[in-house]
Parts: sequence; C-alpha cells; structure tokens
Amino acid sequence: MAPVTYTAVHKFPIDRDSRPKRPRPSWPVVGLFILAMIAAIAFARDFLMPITFSILLFFVFVPVRRRLSRLGVAPGVTAAGIVFSLFFSIIALIWSVSGPAGQLIADMPDIQSALTEKLQRLRGTFETIDTAMTQIEAETGDATATGEATNAEAVASTAGIDVASAILNGLATTPGIMGQVALTLFLLFFLIASGDMLYLKIVQSFDSLREKRNAYSALREIEESLGSYLGAITLINACLGVAIGLAMWAFGMPSPLLFGLLAFSLNFIPYLGAITGVGIALLVGLVTFSDIFWPVMVAVVYLSFTTLEGQLITPYFVARRLQMNAVVVFLTVALWAWLWSVIGMIIAVPLLVVISVICDHVPGLEKLGNFLAGDDPVPLAEDEPAPAAVREPSGSLP
Repeated sequence: MAPVTYTAVHKFPIDRDSRPKRPRPSWPVVGLFILAMIAAIAFARDFLMPITFSILLFFVFVPVRRRLSRLGVAPGVTAAGIVFSLFFSIIALIWSVSGPAGQLIADMPDIQSALTEKLQRLRGTFETIDTAMTQIEAETGDATATGEATNAEAVASTAGIDVASAILNGLATTPGIMGQVALTLFLLFFLIASGDMLYLKIVQSFDSLREKRNAYSALREIEESLGSYLGAITLINACLGVAIGLAMWAFGMPSPLLFGLLAFSLNFIPYLGAITGVGIALLVGLVTFSDIFWPVMVAVVYLSFTTLEGQLITPYFVARRLQMNAVVVFLTVALWAWLWSVIGMIIAVPLLVVISVICDHVPGLEKLGNFLAGDDPVPLAEDEPAPAAVREPSGSLP
C-alpha cells in the first residue's frame, strides 16, 4: 500500500485515493445505528434541545451578522444585540400573557361550575337517544345511560382539578425551562460572535476542493432556506394571530389577546397546532356562551382562518422549493413530538429543511432529497416504440 501524504498545515490527506477504502456498513448495522441515535436523542433531550435551537437560530441570524460586519460592526456587538433583542422579546411576551393567564387562574372555579352545567345540558340533550336505546335493549341501555351519567359527572367534577394540576406542573418546570432558554441564548451569542470560524472549520474538514465548495454552498443554502422559511412563517403567523384575536374580540370571547398569541404560537406546529387551537376555542366558547350555536361558530371561524392560511397564503408566499412532502412533514412532526414533545413539533419542519438541503448537496442522497421535497413529480414518459427495421433492397442498383 502506498504511503499517505498529508498537508503541512492541517494534516489532511492530499491524495484521497491513497487512503485505504473502508467497507460499507451493512443494512443491519445502519438500522442499529438509527435506533441507537433515536434513543440517544430521546435520552439527552434536556441537553440537545437548547443546542438545536441555538444552531437553527445561528443560521437564521448569520446573514444579519455578515451584513453588519461589512458596515464595520464587530461580530461580538452584533451577537450581543441579537441576544438581548431575543431576551427582551421573551420578557415582553411573558408580560403580555401574564395578565390574561392570571385572570384565567382566578376564574377557574367559575369555569368549573360553568363546565359542569354545560355537561349536564349536553347530557339532557341526548336523553331522547338514551331512551330509544333503552327501549331497544333495556338492560344494556340502562347500564350505558348510567355509565354516561357517571362519566359526565366525573369529568365535570375533575375538570377544574385537572387544569389546576396542569398549571402547578407547569410552574414546577419553570426553572428548567429558564435554564434551557439561558443555555440557548448563551450558545447563540458565542456562535454569532465567533464570526466565520464555524464555517471555516466545517469547510476545512473536507479534503478536495470540490467537497469544500459543496460544503460551503450547502451552508449558505441552509441559512438562506431557514431564513426565508422562518421569516415568512413568522410574518404569516403574526397576521393570523392578529386576525384570530380580532375575531375572538368580535365574538365577545374572554382574553382575545391570549387567543391571538396562542394562535401565533400554535401555528408553528403543522396540522396539530390548528386542531389544538380549534379545540381550545370550542371549549372556551362552551363555557362563555349559553347555547351551542356560538361556540360552534367560534370554532368554525378559527378553522376557516387556519385553513385559508394553510391552503392559500403559506403556499403563495413561501418559495416552492421550500415546500415539503406533506406525508413526510406529518410523520416528522409525530416523531419529534414523541421525542421532544411540543418543542420537537416546533423544530421538526426547520430540521426537515436542513436535511433536505444536505441531501441535495451530498452525492448519493439525491433520491432522498427528491422524496422529501414537495414539488410535483415529473410525469413518467411513455416508452417509445422501437423504430421499424429498414429492409435492404434485394436487387442491385441499376
């Protein structure tokens, strides 16, 4: 075997072909590695969540740091400005939510009694159906009716307790959340303040000039794609939150500001966020209004706004190349929800964008990138008939 020659500065092999080739791992080994990686991600969630957030935010704010550097602003100053802006934005968000949330906690006994009354009315509405079922099957119907009554009373009696316990559990996890936010902001500061060092280290880890160019192109495309996607989605979600907040105010719903902030936050979660918002609006409407018509109208209006945003506005304003395969997006959101709960659902699509960009720049992963993309597939061309054989003339030329 020929000796390997290295560069003098970074000790990288000059000739890639001179290195011994490693055998490719088998599919069972790849499967075990994927399972081990998923288990490690789930086990180290408290450590990996702020790191993942910091890296995603780093790619978003790198263009800002680059533009300010051209104007003579030091990377450390830019990093401090970005981190402090995010910190004060979080404080302002908490302050704006604290008032409606405190009022909600104070009104919890009234909400519990109203919910009990609503459940009793709903049980009375279905008495006709219970009577018909009793006439068909007397014994089964009686047991069912009794079971439904008992379940309704149990739900009504424990609704307020469940909400209160959920609030107490949320307050108990506040120190851990604050620690993760602090780790995210500190790591983001160091990443932005380092300038182009991270990009240079990543590029220098490759051997050939072609691979270095591909790596740098992938990094630039990741920051461009994430910036475009998150910027457009944030603006659209802000407009959606304003629209839903005004609609809740027009209906006379309590805390329309809280509904607007809730719609803004939940819409970062594909599919499940809109469904959760509609369910919350319906439940609050049932407690607020005396009849069933207005709660249903509130839920329909909420669903109409989210459907309009998801089917028309977002596909129009978000670039076509950032569209993802809907099935892959749903499965990715479900996977990350299982791994990291709500935080996983929020970062699922940005991570999918990063993976899609990497697949487009890594040889051998183009097919996976094409599968992740949401572009319309190229229609398969029909097989053209083979040209008919030309027969040679049997006679000689005159």
